[in-house]
Amino acid sequence: MDTTKAALLICSAQSLLIHKIVQSGVINVSFGGEDTPTNLNLEEKIIMSGLEVKLEYIDQQTIYGLWQKSNDKTISRDIKALSKQYHAVVSMPEGKVLPYFVLSRNYNEQSRDFELFIGSMIDKSGLESCILSACEYAKITVKPKLGFLWGASIGEAKQYFYTKWLPKSSFEALNLEYEYHTERSTERQPTIDIIFAIRRKVIN
Repeated sequence: MDTTKAALLICSAQSLLIHKIVQSGVINVSFGGEDTPTNLNLEEKIIMSGLEVKLEYIDQQTIYGLWQKSNDKTISRDIKALSKQYHAVVSMPEGKVLPYFVLSRNYNEQSRDFELFIGSMIDKSGLESCILSACEYAKITVKPKLGFLWGASIGEAKQYFYTKWLPKSSFEALNLEYEYHTERSTERQPTIDIIFAIRRKVIN
């Protein structure tokens, strides 16, 4: 297994599991809604406690990949198996498909089940489509601690987002998030983006 492939699998499994633990114990979120902000060029930056949460409007995207039901207990092997299956369909080596999405949605706090998706912009026969709605998203860019500890960095960012930043913000989470791997994740000083689907709270 090459280092790029290993990094993608390890950081994905560790970060998703950490998020599920944080989410189940702290907040209750539900997926839904496609509110469009009035300012289509919205781009805000909020910096707190050394972590930067960047709010931006992202146009609708269609990505193609494979879905699988997953659970906190099986997430590591599910990501590994689904990644292998996906790369076989697109006929490309693991770690070479960029941009690359590792997405989770519809987390059930009681059963700890959720939907896992792995894919990219490549459209090939045998893949399912996933539409990411045009709306506001929150983004945290992370780099691995000590140059290789992705799971620790991503877990820290997600914990901050869900337990510190989100409760004090004017937004609510929509129970969908994804890791966005690009060429930056393979550079000498790699980074990846963690994207969270959000919407503004309705004020009565």
